[in-house]
Amino acid sequence: MENTLKVTNVLSDPTRYSIYQYIIQHHKEVNVLEISEKFDIHPNVARLHLSKLEDINMIVSYSQKTGKGGRPSRLYRLSNEVVELNFPHRDYKLLSSIAIESFVELGEPGRQALYKTGNKYGKKVIEHYNKTSTTKELTMDRKINILEDAGKMLGMYPLFEHSPESNSIAFEINNCPFKEIASDNNKMVCNMHHSFLKGMFESLFSDVDLIEGDNILQGCESCTYVAKLSIV
Repeated sequence: MENTLKVTNVLSDPTRYSIYQYIIQHHKEVNVLEISEKFDIHPNVARLHLSKLEDINMIVSYSQKTGKGGRPSRLYRLSNEVVELNFPHRDYKLLSSIAIESFVELGEPGRQALYKTGNKYGKKVIEHYNKTSTTKELTMDRKINILEDAGKMLGMYPLFEHSPESNSIAFEINNCPFKEIASDNNKMVCNMHHSFLKGMFESLFSDVDLIEGDNILQGCESCTYVAKLSIV
């Protein structure tokens, strides 16, 4: 509970929370000057915000020599440590691991059930964001906005790019929401996530062919996909 209160206190500042989101979305190291210029704040204020995020292990920092003499530059990047907030404590990670292991024990029927369930919940997420309109009433921009909003809510921080010429949407996911439970069953969890994403698209489009490219769990900076689709 003490750690939860520390995290919520640090992230209660809008600027600090925005800085953390910026670091997640860009998947690269940042320094004080970059944050200062990006958020139009004094470097000392930027340094304070970064230090606060580091205090609760949401980011880590290290020194890097500039090659120009003088003091080494300090860079900040995302921490590999997972920060979980629960009021009261509930170990959803443990529950998820138990569920995944149960599907594994069932063999191929278990895997297929997991993928089918992932697809169903992907559709449910989009239905939550699109309660007032049929898909035929939605423009392409609105559909992409729905996907972006749902992706951000799930902590994926996605970026989408529509290509009218190829009738496809290329997108990348900058944060995998399942990476903490995927270590022992990497392929199965990734396939479930693929089904989940396909379900999201199938709520807005028909005849979706979702092609995976890069994968975070294989050391890439983001998971990338191309959705080849037909508009509803």
